[in-house]
Amino acid sequence: MKSIPFKLLAKYALSVWVVASININVSAQNWKHLQDPKDWEQKGGSAVYHWSNNLVEGTTVANTPNSFLTTKTHYGDFILEFTVWVDPAINSGVQIRSHSKKDYKDGRVHGYQVELDPSPRAYSAGIYDEGRRMWMYPLSRNPKARKAFRNGEWNQVRVEAVGDNISTWVNGVQCANLTDDLTESGFIGLQVHSVKAELAGKKVKWRDIRILTDDLEKYRWPQDPQVPEISYLMNRLSESEQRRGWRLLWDGKTARGWRSAREADFPQQGWVMEDGVLTVVATDGGESTGPGDIITREQFADFELELEFKLTEGANSGIKYFVDPGLNQSVGSAIGCEFQLLDDQGHPDAKQGVAGNRTVAALYDLIAPENLSVPGRGKQFKGLEQWNHARIVSKDGVVSHWLNHEKTVEYDRFSQMFRALVAYSKYKKWNDFGQWNQGHILLQDHGDTVHFRSIKIREL
Repeated sequence: MKSIPFKLLAKYALSVWVVASININVSAQNWKHLQDPKDWEQKGGSAVYHWSNNLVEGTTVANTPNSFLTTKTHYGDFILEFTVWVDPAINSGVQIRSHSKKDYKDGRVHGYQVELDPSPRAYSAGIYDEGRRMWMYPLSRNPKARKAFRNGEWNQVRVEAVGDNISTWVNGVQCANLTDDLTESGFIGLQVHSVKAELAGKKVKWRDIRILTDDLEKYRWPQDPQVPEISYLMNRLSESEQRRGWRLLWDGKTARGWRSAREADFPQQGWVMEDGVLTVVATDGGESTGPGDIITREQFADFELELEFKLTEGANSGIKYFVDPGLNQSVGSAIGCEFQLLDDQGHPDAKQGVAGNRTVAALYDLIAPENLSVPGRGKQFKGLEQWNHARIVSKDGVVSHWLNHEKTVEYDRFSQMFRALVAYSKYKKWNDFGQWNQGHILLQDHGDTVHFRSIKIREL
């Protein structure tokens, strides 16, 4: 039998003692048990819910929309705990801070959902935005949490929603650490997912549902430092992001820190800053006649870059890095590695290049994107006129592209394979393309309207 190092054993014992102590303290507090059917009402579809003491059982019904058994009371800041069992053939979820309004999609339930996902994807306790923005915290960003949920068994789930932060745990393992300020309060809802006929009659069961709303700071569990925070605060950083070295590359108001890729100053027209959004405006003549690309005044080597972008119909643009502004044609864009931004369905460039290497989230003209986080699943583009999240990580030559927090590209820019790809691409005429130690970050003007916001970076 392999022995366990004493330090590791001591650390584990301490963590167990801390969690046990927290549970003892909280158990003495004023938990409200949400087990009275009179406190709940059904919205959405016609799945069947059945109460038995502190157990509620949901049964799928074919060809009906998602069903939700929701609390009549709205909750803002709280700690929620429940135990759940899900038939492995289906998925489910628990809504928090959610709403159903006649003036929003004809009453569709919308809001944060704590996912219950027995599929091989295993995103249980990730956070999905039902009826709005889709995935906010997929467990592609926290792979170890994908093993926390036990299929075919009862699982203990904890949700802490305090201020702008929503954190989740399954069986004591932290899964999500989301920062978002869109919705402050709303109902709690037990979801039975819509299904086709072959999945009718499947069960989801919840028991021991309880909520704590007082003195929450005393009873919050400590954050696991290995669980990354994902923040959607617009043009501002959370306290933890600041502690971890993040800084804004665009302040949401001014051109400070940016300039034209062609000239020393920021373009006088064509780039608009309004309501916290940076927009390049469409021009009839394309990229050769527009205001031109903009670049950071600083250069970066090892970094983690995040931003949100919104594409209009038929739009083409890009986020470039390791950019040398001196390497550009007399007209057109400065040269650097590019995270492609494109309307794949509406722009002809999607069908050019090789095997999709000019589509959204590609390493433009070099590597086609695919979902590396969940093999076999398509890349997760949220659509035109919707905010999508781009992430680029560069560390010791290894670069990855992420679209809405799922990895689409990974490569070593110093490898023989990368150099071979360059040799057969449009970049072959530039010596040492992609090999430069550092370079600027660039937002591309390609003649189409594209929006950007929440541009932030930390150096690694």
